[in-house]
Amino acid sequence: MTNNNNSVLPSNDLYTLMRERHSVRHFDTEFVISEEEINEMIELAVKAPSSSNSQSWRFLVVTDKELKKQLKIVADNQQQVEDASAVFVILSDMKFYDKLDEIFTSAVEAGYMPKEFKDEYVPNVTKYYQALPKEQFHESVSFDAGLVAMQLMLIAKSKGYDTVPMGGYNKEKLKMLLNVPDNLLPLIILPIGKGIQPGRRSTRLPVEDVLTWNQFK
Repeated sequence: MTNNNNSVLPSNDLYTLMRERHSVRHFDTEFVISEEEINEMIELAVKAPSSSNSQSWRFLVVTDKELKKQLKIVADNQQQVEDASAVFVILSDMKFYDKLDEIFTSAVEAGYMPKEFKDEYVPNVTKYYQALPKEQFHESVSFDAGLVAMQLMLIAKSKGYDTVPMGGYNKEKLKMLLNVPDNLLPLIILPIGKGIQPGRRSTRLPVEDVLTWNQFK
């Protein structure tokens, strides 16, 4: 069993991390990332922005070997799910607005906003999200999940770990396997561990193909 204390940080330079991060699908099956370090990564990842600071993301971390085997089947038998040190399941709480008062009360206590603003803002934002059409609501929480997932991948890379974001899995079977409550919506599976093969290199479209200035003609 490999001790994670021997991991080598590739770089803490953001540009380097962004260039070096690639999706890796082959992991050291004996490598273990400690619960303490996983907690640290989550604590940093949730510094990501979210819609109305709603922090709608929730995390289920699967480290049990037998559960990872079963989760692999749910994820179209993709081997990285079983081989990774841990599998982060990023979910969204479809009733995240129930936490808004707690979130903004803590902001008031920290001196970040006046209580009068919080008392007016929280009910208005709660009503807004409760009234959103299902499709628009789903877009909002998916947007937030993408933000926190990218932050988590860069944090992992800074620690010398590799990741691969996955959307190819059966959501209903995952919910049954992992006893996911009805209010939580699985969005992203993110295996993380020590890669034993580099990720497949890929190219990107040139900037001029994806960038438009001011407006489309």
